[in-house]
Amino acid sequence: MNLTFRQLFCWITLPLYVLDQISKWWIVLNFPEPGYGFRVIELSSWFHIIRVHNQGVAFGMGNGTTWAPIVFFFIPMLALFGIRHFWKKGVFSNKPARIAVSLLLAGILGNFTDRLFQGFQLQQFAGESFWKRLSEGYVVDFISVWLPGFEKIMPSSGGWWPTFNVADSCVCIAAALLFISGFFEEKKNG
Repeated sequence: MNLTFRQLFCWITLPLYVLDQISKWWIVLNFPEPGYGFRVIELSSWFHIIRVHNQGVAFGMGNGTTWAPIVFFFIPMLALFGIRHFWKKGVFSNKPARIAVSLLLAGILGNFTDRLFQGFQLQQFAGESFWKRLSEGYVVDFISVWLPGFEKIMPSSGGWWPTFNVADSCVCIAAALLFISGFFEEKKNG
């Protein structure tokens, strides 16, 4: 069965986007803003819930820079146009690739929504201009997982993987599925 874009959007992208946003808003409403307190929920010794702001990209690269909020505001738009272009060209022709695209869209839209709206929720910029508050947009990360042996790869981590969210998970799973979908194409062509 060849799933349509509309089916994938309604069954995968939209529910995951909603889950991502609900989980992030729950964090924003129930955890203090960094710099205004600290809260952590220890679900186990290796799994914590904590509020982290990420203005950068994966692993916090670009955090605290003046260029990151601007660059990472436009990159999602380029990605969305690229996905649309390649979808129309038929590049995503097999099921894993189409599912990957729907996951990728959930991740891109989830984190892009944060960048658009979260800067307006920050107490420290409440009296600032519209553009200043928009430029302070960030992604809400909250899932913190300890991985055995990770401190050997990244000693400063103490073994804790960089904090992430539902949208980040969608993007990572999408990347794996796109990789796998390449093998389907090879099989088909070979």
